[in-house]
Amino acid sequence: MIRRLAALLVTSLVLGLAGPGPAQAAGYRYWSFWDRDGDRWVYATEGPSTARPADGAVQGFRFAVSEDSGDASRPRGAASFEAICARTPARDGMKRVALVVDFGTPADAPSGETPPPARTACARVRQDATTAEALASTAKPLRYDPNALLCAISGYPESGCGDQVTTTDKNNASTEPSASSADENSGPSVGVYAGGALIAALAAAAVWQARRRRNV
Repeated sequence: MIRRLAALLVTSLVLGLAGPGPAQAAGYRYWSFWDRDGDRWVYATEGPSTARPADGAVQGFRFAVSEDSGDASRPRGAASFEAICARTPARDGMKRVALVVDFGTPADAPSGETPPPARTACARVRQDATTAEALASTAKPLRYDPNALLCAISGYPESGCGDQVTTTDKNNASTEPSASSADENSGPSVGVYAGGALIAALAAAAVWQARRRRNV
């Protein structure tokens, strides 16, 4: 019994010393697409390359890290059609679409890149134009992947498209370990030493028990 317990403790200690497992996925870094419904943003049900907004529509884009549409970050800032398109007069045969482009926060930016300030624009395009065409008229250059996924607006980000982000990547983007934390984690923990001592004691007890049985 003691030998089995010692073996189990050795296995547990080895697994503990092996360190944490692979980093878990925290989501994807991408441009999400939104429709303005009254005073709130609603995740769009189709992509900008197929959506055909009506005159007076307000649509938004937000670059961020999220797992899915349920936790996607919404565009920030004012989103009033009247305010965004106030200086763009109506024209026969054309429609106006108010666009909000939020490049996100430094924490969500790819390594080495800094997000530009958020911007708004009023796109005046033909009546049957898609959102992608309206965006292209105001925020070039755009970049798409072979599956028509929007990868970059106004050249941001410079590379990547819907890249998977790990929990470690996301945490490191916003926090850095302190010097004291680094010192505390630089060597074996007290628990490791205590575990080693306990295993040694159990091993000695197993040897003693084996000898005792032989002498009986």
